[in-house]
Amino acid sequence: MKNNSINFIITIVLAIILSQFLPWWSVMAASFISALLLPLKKTSVFFIPFLAIALFWMVYSWSLSSTNDFILAKKIGVLLTIGDNAYLLILVTGIIGGLAAGVSALFGKQLSLILKSK
Repeated sequence: MKNNSINFIITIVLAIILSQFLPWWSVMAASFISALLLPLKKTSVFFIPFLAIALFWMVYSWSLSSTNDFILAKKIGVLLTIGDNAYLLILVTGIIGGLAAGVSALFGKQLSLILKSK
């Protein structure tokens, strides 16, 4: 449980720092590094970074969208055929970011296992 909380916090902090300098895939680098440095067990390898980055992206996209009353988010939602529901678009954004982070963390865990075996 302690490792889960530490990994969650490290993933979010790294994602915030790296997103200042790198494009959208910086969340993948953050989850990869956190999984490499602090390995987790079983399904938490995927779900802890998934939840961390999904939360980060949803909060970040909400804060960006709320400054203009969700006008752009509603237009993007119409383009993606999910309607003009901005909150659904924010949820989809979080899920996509979480999936990218979870897969990246799985790769980090596999790399740490390979490096340990040598």
